[in-house]
Amino acid sequence: MSALVRLAVFAVFLNFAASEGCTKPEITSVSYTTQDATIVTNIAFVSEFTFRCSGLPSDVPLYAEVGGSVFPAVHIGREKYQVSWTEEVGKARSGDYKVNVYDEEGYGNLRKAIRGNYEHTSPVEPLSTVIVNHPATYQGPWVNSEFMAAVLAALVWYLAFTAKSKLLL
Repeated sequence: MSALVRLAVFAVFLNFAASEGCTKPEITSVSYTTQDATIVTNIAFVSEFTFRCSGLPSDVPLYAEVGGSVFPAVHIGREKYQVSWTEEVGKARSGDYKVNVYDEEGYGNLRKAIRGNYEHTSPVEPLSTVIVNHPATYQGPWVNSEFMAAVLAALVWYLAFTAKSKLLL
């Protein structure tokens, strides 16, 4: 082998050895969910998180997986990312949602696992997990005010009619 080929092979080997990936991920997050569903058809979920990891640059592309759906994490600032998605009001459940965060390598492995329907591959380990808590969604009062007004009007009419009938007898 020539010296140039040896140098190129050594450089590739050194590059693979140096890129260990994420060794100690640290994520701090803040989340928001729509809590009033009286006039909307979808519940919005937003998670903003700060991602720090030794072994990866601060602006690495990240991806999030929630309930089998994969979303890109938008880079919104230094070490800050945001993930958002929506669900129909009837399908959105209250409680904790696990948001698994992946780097590009993990995202590629996750896509392979999804294409293979998880049959021949083990579940892909995320870099970290963010929890988004969604309290119960307010969908309005149990009884509409229009219905209560109609019932009250019928009651007042009945009382007035019976009082008039007693006076005429």
